[in-house]
Amino acid sequence: MKSEIKTAIILGIVIVVVIGGLNGLFSSIETSQSLGINDDKEQDQAIQNIDKSRFKKAPALTGIAGYINTSPEKLQDELKGKVVLYDIWTYSCINCVRTLPYITEWNEKYSDEGLVIVGIHSPEFEFEKNEKNVRMAVDKHGILYPVVLDNDMEIWKAFDNRYWPRKYLADSEGYIRYDHIGEGKYEETEKMIQQLLQERANLVGLNIAAAEPLVDFEEFQHTSFRTPELYFGYNFAQGRNQLGSPEGFNPENEVSYSLPENLQQHYFYLEGTWKNLEGSMKLVSDSGSIKLPFHAKEVNIVTANEGKIAILIDDSPIKPEYSGKDVISGELMLTAPGLYNIVSSEIASSHVLEIVINEPGFEIYTFTFG
Repeated sequence: MKSEIKTAIILGIVIVVVIGGLNGLFSSIETSQSLGINDDKEQDQAIQNIDKSRFKKAPALTGIAGYINTSPEKLQDELKGKVVLYDIWTYSCINCVRTLPYITEWNEKYSDEGLVIVGIHSPEFEFEKNEKNVRMAVDKHGILYPVVLDNDMEIWKAFDNRYWPRKYLADSEGYIRYDHIGEGKYEETEKMIQQLLQERANLVGLNIAAAEPLVDFEEFQHTSFRTPELYFGYNFAQGRNQLGSPEGFNPENEVSYSLPENLQQHYFYLEGTWKNLEGSMKLVSDSGSIKLPFHAKEVNIVTANEGKIAILIDDSPIKPEYSGKDVISGELMLTAPGLYNIVSSEIASSHVLEIVINEPGFEIYTFTFG
């Protein structure tokens, strides 16, 4: 075969191979692009085909005693077709308060993407039903999302809830897809928010920004062994009575208490005359005190009046390294009914706390610990 013919044949083969390769490459690209489109369609179809029969729908918000940062009409309109985080809380609950930085940040990050947060304020104590007190707490914690006053606990009951705090996440169709009791699991909760927002975007044909970095605050670390929450109201103390004074509870009566010689850890002891109330104790005599051997790194109290009280640790004025954020120079200034931090330290330890009151009318509801 002549060399010219051989060269032509080889050249033709090369051209065929190149053309075939290019066709294969373009075909591969087209196939890849087509699969990408199909993946999106399959994702949309998968979302539409989620079996929601096992999920309950969020109940209607009824029996509301007041609205903060919203109105009945505005709230009803805001909830339509949105992902909703229902936060059941009360402002004197330390566990609730610790979650608020996360919730307020989620509101800032995701409200423009279809998230609505509703704070359901379900009060534990009578003074928490006062709208003025709740508004002060909302301002203090920088809450800008809607808050509704569930003073008769109708929403609490509709959710079949028994805990503070509790968070329910409902998708854009109103189905509760996630709930969490107490503090913690912030990453898990936020990832679920992102997932439900993406589902909503796919259903309505919206484009939303890629998932942002998760909120990263230093989470409060509880002491594994610590004094349990202590209640001063005779009704709340049923089944968990840790009043160590031998005089005990005497419902709706004034009782003169005296301190025994020996004090037991995790029990509180009174001195002076105190009125035993359903949710609290109120000092009747001109002066009085409360002693408590405790183990924790943080101690908080809930009170319902104004005034000044002295804080002692181990029979001496509390030192700065143990003073809570609300204690100044060994004294606690009470400015409104609510929660006050009186002891705060880096590590848990055992001490005897004493609260000294020099005027009648001081009312205390609980001790809480961390």
